[in-house]
Amino acid sequence: MKKFIYPILSFLMLFAATGCKDDFFDINENPNAPIEESITPQLILPRALHATAARMATSYDYAAHWTGYWARSGTYGPSTEQESYNITTQYQSDEWAGWYDILNDVNLMEKKAKVTDQKFYQGTAKVLKSIGFMYLVDQYGNVPYSQAFDFKNNILPAYDKGEDIYDSLLVELDAAAKLFAEAEVTPAMETVDIMFGGDVTKWRKLVNTQRLKLILRQAEVPGFDAASQMAKITTDGSGFLSTTAEVQPGYAVVGGQQNPFWNAYKLDVTGSVADNYNRANNYVLSKLRTSNDVRYQYYFSKAKTPQGGNTYYGYNFGEVIPNSAPKAANSSDVAGPGLAKTATQPQWLFTSVESKFLQAEATARGLLPGEPKAAWKDAVIESFKWLGVSEKDATTGNLKSATQVAEEYLAQDNVDLVNYDAATDKVKFIVMHKYLSLVGINNFEAWVDYRRVGVPSDLPLSLSPSKGSNGIPKRLMYPANEYSYNAANVAKEGSINPQSTAVFWDVK
Repeated sequence: MKKFIYPILSFLMLFAATGCKDDFFDINENPNAPIEESITPQLILPRALHATAARMATSYDYAAHWTGYWARSGTYGPSTEQESYNITTQYQSDEWAGWYDILNDVNLMEKKAKVTDQKFYQGTAKVLKSIGFMYLVDQYGNVPYSQAFDFKNNILPAYDKGEDIYDSLLVELDAAAKLFAEAEVTPAMETVDIMFGGDVTKWRKLVNTQRLKLILRQAEVPGFDAASQMAKITTDGSGFLSTTAEVQPGYAVVGGQQNPFWNAYKLDVTGSVADNYNRANNYVLSKLRTSNDVRYQYYFSKAKTPQGGNTYYGYNFGEVIPNSAPKAANSSDVAGPGLAKTATQPQWLFTSVESKFLQAEATARGLLPGEPKAAWKDAVIESFKWLGVSEKDATTGNLKSATQVAEEYLAQDNVDLVNYDAATDKVKFIVMHKYLSLVGINNFEAWVDYRRVGVPSDLPLSLSPSKGSNGIPKRLMYPANEYSYNAANVAKEGSINPQSTAVFWDVK
């Protein structure tokens, strides 16, 4: 009997929650109900790439709020659960269902490609698997992995330890690198690879950059052998991403087809404001402005209707905002001109900025050769270039390039935030600049780095009256449906307290 692909009914019963947002790439939303035998890797890859990039870019508002990037505008009342840090099994439950939805497609792509010996698709599947399961572990700790998609034999999948999943993901990336080295790329593959156009060298660079990310996550975990894992990157010889990995399936100003970031935070397809809730957080806004860092003008937009000359206006996370306070139109949105350029722009998945900061941190830890200070400067300059920063020279009136503006910023030895030589902890110094360089670009990394490194060290906690003694959560709760449909296995994880139950790499 042929198996039909319905909207993952049994999958949602297992893994909870609300499901992914509808989009025109989702193979599980085909009204013609395609049979599994008719689905090929070529059909799955573009959807999986788009969905992965969209989720990474638009699903982490909560992390942006917790880590001082964004805050609630004066147009809205408090989000009590988020601002009190007192999260429940309902909070962000789409993270669980959404990632497993994508990973189910990726798993099917890998199975199909293995049967037909299509090494290119096997390699891409392993890379996407490493990203999706990393996000799941980073949010939940132990999750179903080895039995996750074995519906026939394990309809109620057991949970694997987060550290074991990370170990397996590194092995998967080793295999992906070899597959790409051996892959024969056809014109059809070049067409459906909406990120690299079938360029296996770029895929190998992404493999190494993702390896590096997984390694640095665990760098301070006792017993983890980072050096041996780094040796594999050196042996591969492909290097790291120097350009941004971004997807472009043909975004258009059509319902459901705009660039995901633009559509979520700038303007909808009718031209109306897409987001009146998220606004600049005063913490990061102040950090940037007081250190003469013009990037705030690229992360955030000028207020549409400024009040009292406050062209860039932000809020404090969790504060009680009086009715007389400035509203959304009087404050700075989070889709500034460096992030939201057009509705049809490619969607970043892994930026060159983050790649260079990972390399700088690895250099500071002695895991890569080179001078850490030079690597840090290179990463900061890349941030200015990526955002398209320019500035008019006060003397000549000519526009200064992004590199010129960045170098002037870096030359401020009198500013503690920028003085590398004065920093006592070079790793934390570099990670702090990574924090300042990924505002709105990768909000999730800010939450990860806060937990694993303790940066920013002066990050203010929520001002919510309902916060009590709570701090920024160390993880999310498993979703309610998991307790309903996979109760025996989730019960083995014991009592989960987001305030104290840390993921395995959070050892600080």
